[in-house]
Amino acid sequence: MCPLRELLPGGFCFAEILLEQRDFTMADQENPVFQIQRVYLKDMSLEQPNSPGILLEQEQPSVDIQLGVEATPVAEGIFEVAVTATVQTKVKDKTVFLVEAKQAGIFEIRNIPEDQMGPIMGIACPQIVYPYLRGNVADIVNRAGFPPVHLAEINFQAMYEQQQAQAAGEPSPIITQ
Repeated sequence: MCPLRELLPGGFCFAEILLEQRDFTMADQENPVFQIQRVYLKDMSLEQPNSPGILLEQEQPSVDIQLGVEATPVAEGIFEVAVTATVQTKVKDKTVFLVEAKQAGIFEIRNIPEDQMGPIMGIACPQIVYPYLRGNVADIVNRAGFPPVHLAEINFQAMYEQQQAQAAGEPSPIITQ
């Protein structure tokens, strides 16, 4: 018998549904939570320090790409994970262009065992953020009048494992991509 005698269509009791929802909410606090709150372009710059003269060079430029990942707590259970890229092209010793970009995401991560937090922040979150960074870098290089630079796919798991091995003082395996 329904204590509030408020029946919903199908004979459900409103009070029993509220109790079930409360139990679900309490149980939900125990369950692991991983949610993307936002992905955003945090910082980007483009420099062409030797233009326009360098643009007349016929030699093929060399391209150097550096990537990095950083994770920062923002609040209880909220983290910012950022992937940075520095792309520098040179002809001889002169810079054609330099792009520095930082793409970030805000993630809610709760009730995750401590030993799993490193892989989540160093592998899962960067895998979500990186495609946005790739697109933004290609776009700004193209808008600067150059053929777009397409950053390669990254194996963040291998990158994370290499960083862990270096931090532990172990010789790191050679990773080729």
